[in-house]
Amino acid sequence: MSDLSRVKALLFDVFGSVVDWRGSLIRDLTDYGRKIGVAADWALLVDEWRANYQPSMEQVRAGKRPWTKLDDLHRETLDMLIARLKIEGLDEAARRHVNLGWHRLDPWPDAVAGLTRLKRKYVIGTLSNGNLGLLAAMAKRAGLPWDVILSAELVRAYKPQPQSYLGAAELLSMAPDEVMLCAAHNGDLAAARKCGLRTAFWPRPTEYGPRQTPRDLAADSDWDVVAADMVDLAARLGC
Repeated sequence: MSDLSRVKALLFDVFGSVVDWRGSLIRDLTDYGRKIGVAADWALLVDEWRANYQPSMEQVRAGKRPWTKLDDLHRETLDMLIARLKIEGLDEAARRHVNLGWHRLDPWPDAVAGLTRLKRKYVIGTLSNGNLGLLAAMAKRAGLPWDVILSAELVRAYKPQPQSYLGAAELLSMAPDEVMLCAAHNGDLAAARKCGLRTAFWPRPTEYGPRQTPRDLAADSDWDVVAADMVDLAARLGC
């Protein structure tokens, strides 16, 4: 493990790294569909929804549309998928509820325990493409003990744009090497490293379910810390 004596803050990718977006949404929407009498292939909807995550943000990153927060991008994608998948019976109130499923995601089993330990030694927070309202609602429901919630919304730059990482360090009044990005995604870490942040990785081998690719099953670079999960990360950082 590298010399991390300068690190003061740990910032976490959230979707997939800290919370189980896929399993949470499938459970949530299956229960809701049963409650309101709407039948759909909810797993397919969730997978297609996430598949459009990066393309929708890329329109913003590329300057093809003005800044648009993730809740609104999610809603646009949802409406498109409801039409494409021919899901009937979702009125405006139902669509709002479904879209807010991203606010109700469950943490992975090790997340809260790991964060609670890490919080004793470091400032801990998010560095997420999620908007502030989404991240705050998620944290409140899931019991995620953040010291600070930092969002792409604050700097109007979606990861992996450099300003998303550099802006987070600036908001904390820290140098980039005083901040560590902690994530289950090698690509996110690579972009953060290019900006001078320190890096920590752990795998989430079931994040995408049957669509899981080999890419993030293991560290693909010499990240500053490679852990088994977030509890192991805390142990490796002396927490």
